[in-house]
Amino acid sequence: MRTRLESRASSLITSPRLRDGMRRLRAARRQLMGTPPTLHYFHGAADPWSHLAAQLLPALAAAYPVRIVPHLVPAPVPAVAPEPDRLLDWSIRDAAQLAIAHGLSFPCPAAPPTEAAVRAVESSLAGIADPLAFSAAALDLGSALWSGQPLAPSSTDPATALAEGAAALTKAGHYLPAVFAFEGECYCGVDRLPHLEARLADLRTGPAVVRQLEASDAKGDSHRARLEFFLSFRSPYTHIAAARVRALAARWNAELVLRPVLPMVMRGLPVPLEKRMYIVRDTKREAERLGLPFGRICDPVGTGVERGLAVLHRAVATGHGPDFVESFLAGAFAEGVDATTDDGLLHLAERAGLSAADVQEALADESWRAVAEANRADMFALGLWGVPSFRVAGLPPHWGQDRLWAVERDLATTAGGAA
Repeated sequence: MRTRLESRASSLITSPRLRDGMRRLRAARRQLMGTPPTLHYFHGAADPWSHLAAQLLPALAAAYPVRIVPHLVPAPVPAVAPEPDRLLDWSIRDAAQLAIAHGLSFPCPAAPPTEAAVRAVESSLAGIADPLAFSAAALDLGSALWSGQPLAPSSTDPATALAEGAAALTKAGHYLPAVFAFEGECYCGVDRLPHLEARLADLRTGPAVVRQLEASDAKGDSHRARLEFFLSFRSPYTHIAAARVRALAARWNAELVLRPVLPMVMRGLPVPLEKRMYIVRDTKREAERLGLPFGRICDPVGTGVERGLAVLHRAVATGHGPDFVESFLAGAFAEGVDATTDDGLLHLAERAGLSAADVQEALADESWRAVAEANRADMFALGLWGVPSFRVAGLPPHWGQDRLWAVERDLATTAGGAA
């Protein structure tokens, strides 16, 4: 019963028919009221990804006949953005590589700013309503901020603007900066703008603003470079990454090394409801783009994850690790299979090439716990805390299923070529 109810609820939440119907309803309401299509942008002064997103406001204004409303928002609360120091360090490095990929500007080298400098930027941006003026000011101020240049605050107190921005962000249904919101849906950062642009395609009056970054079909020989794959059995993004990273490793003759970890919530890190809801809906968009099944979910958190990791430990030892990873994740996120039951887990194991005896032996072996903890410690030592994450041959790691293009670049570098 739990499996059926959970699967039906998740299918409804991720239903393209429901989503498209809500889009038509919101568009009809807007047309009836005679209001222009409005795009809200939420900017965090201390957020590197916001520095990139703000640069795109003029291009969006030129390409689409929409009213753009910029909002200034405070740093996210720890409940939705745990490990803030790691997050900031990672986002600085990631913003630098994204800037190069998209032809945007980000200071190099860049360093975490002081609270006083952030306050100065917020006070200068507060009250700027025009999106073009906001973009120009955010670029100038952000360039100085991330470069460590001195900044003097304006006389404006940003408290009101920050509170209004935070309330508007919550109303829009999100919790992070660098977010675009349009008629009931949110698009986080430059990475998700292609989804927004696809939605606005009928309104476009110019070329698309950003291109979709994705690993190519290129092949090469990385000479069995070690490709580490940090994964979780409760991560929707891991589900849509698993087969792709395996194929990427095969195309580049890399050794795929599975590094499973316990989910955040089972490691004491919170995952609030609003975050879970956005992740599920965002994964559905990405799955549709990639042509992957997703939406019939049976959350394996707790017992299901532990049983799955025990069997994975056995699967790796018998050469069936990638097959079981893909089977388990497909069951949890696309087929509604309950891994807490013996029948469910055996089904997931058998189609990955394991036997009932393998499953029984695996469930009696607790050694997977030490392996998962060692993987977690190594992941944290790399400056990361979330999955899916990747590292090629000891190079700097990458976080996110939407960074496989960067993983491919590293494999090409190892092979001595260019992807």
